[in-house]
Amino acid sequence: MTPLLRRPRYARVSTVDQDPALQLDALAAAGCQRIYTDRASGTLTARPQLDLLLDHALAGDTVCAWRLDRLGRSLPHLIQTVTGLHDRGVGFRSLQESIDTTTVTGTLIFHLLAALSAFSNATCSANAPEPAWPPPGPAAGSAVAHRR
Repeated sequence: MTPLLRRPRYARVSTVDQDPALQLDALAAAGCQRIYTDRASGTLTARPQLDLLLDHALAGDTVCAWRLDRLGRSLPHLIQTVTGLHDRGVGFRSLQESIDTTTVTGTLIFHLLAALSAFSNATCSANAPEPAWPPPGPAAGSAVAHRR
């Protein structure tokens, strides 16, 4: 297990009006010490505190986040971030999903959830209705009138 001083934690809220206290309390209760907090949308590329955390994480550390969606701005970004940590010998732990990539089972569960999420996104896209062509509106009506 990673010593308490080497468990950097990350919290993120999407707006300046939101309070990260719930996340911070849960992370503190899990024994995490160092805190990095961003107040920015998860879709933003620039998250300075996350970048700092990733720069400071050392082999043997376990980066903790309250939920998976706090760390990654998208599924590919989340997988890239956790894989990058793993390649450097840094684990990842998500408290809400009870995922800990420092264990073989945790790594398996992380990748299964990622695969299921990717599958779900792909099937939702595949089942979305095709856009009408030509698009409805005056131009479409004109084309039909000209054919008569």
